[in-house]
Amino acid sequence: MTVNSDQLARQIRVLALQMVHRARASHIASALSIADILAVLYGGAMRFSPTEPHAADRDRFILSKGHACVAVYAALAARGVIPLEALDSYGQDLSPLMNHISHKVTGVEFSTGSLGHGLPFGVGKALAAKRRHEDWRTFVQLSDGEMDEGSNWEALMFAAHHKLDNLVAIIDYNKLQSMTTIARTLALEPLADKLRAFGWAVREADGHDHQALSALLCSTPWEPGKPSIVIAHTTKGKGVSFMENKVEWHYRSPNDEQLRLALAELEHDNA
Repeated sequence: MTVNSDQLARQIRVLALQMVHRARASHIASALSIADILAVLYGGAMRFSPTEPHAADRDRFILSKGHACVAVYAALAARGVIPLEALDSYGQDLSPLMNHISHKVTGVEFSTGSLGHGLPFGVGKALAAKRRHEDWRTFVQLSDGEMDEGSNWEALMFAAHHKLDNLVAIIDYNKLQSMTTIARTLALEPLADKLRAFGWAVREADGHDHQALSALLCSTPWEPGKPSIVIAHTTKGKGVSFMENKVEWHYRSPNDEQLRLALAELEHDNA
């Protein structure tokens, strides 16, 4: 069943902001930048049933940038996989909703935190599906800064070698990481050319354009025998003007007034 992805994206952003504020946690900008991607995936692009989150034929989603977990927790709550009230415990002692994504939460396939682990795991899932002749797909959400990790490039080679066209990776290319820009830290360009050279089918898209994302993510594989990867050009902190493209919001937590302003912006945009 498909849902309105625009409404879902807004709900993800609202819930993510509330969780981070309540827990005095960080990484809100990283969560906001992938809200639209998650809304498209959980809104209908993935084979996914909120009432059967463990269905054998479900598509698998892996958040490799595990620090953006509040966006996935919010998506799962918004779709009814976990109760909305469960989000209140995010970041608290003994809560399954940890500050980096945890498979102890219903609907989460794999725990991540250290970068560069999600894609190798996703490659393994895709290979298993191929060998079992099953038709579900594996989606992996990566960050751009995470592409500094050598384990990702090993996984890229392995996936192409084994012709895993049931694997879809999405790079959240918001051009910022941790303390500064991608370009200053370790430049990725020409990224699309590198990925094609590694044997992947590559597409680029506005990571906040739901129609464009849906068209791509619903139509894989784009090239038979090749894994697919979307370079999603995004804005870090998308949806909250004073957080957009501000590197400090990688770690900062909104105070009471900043939360009020952020929620007011999202409400105004929905009016």
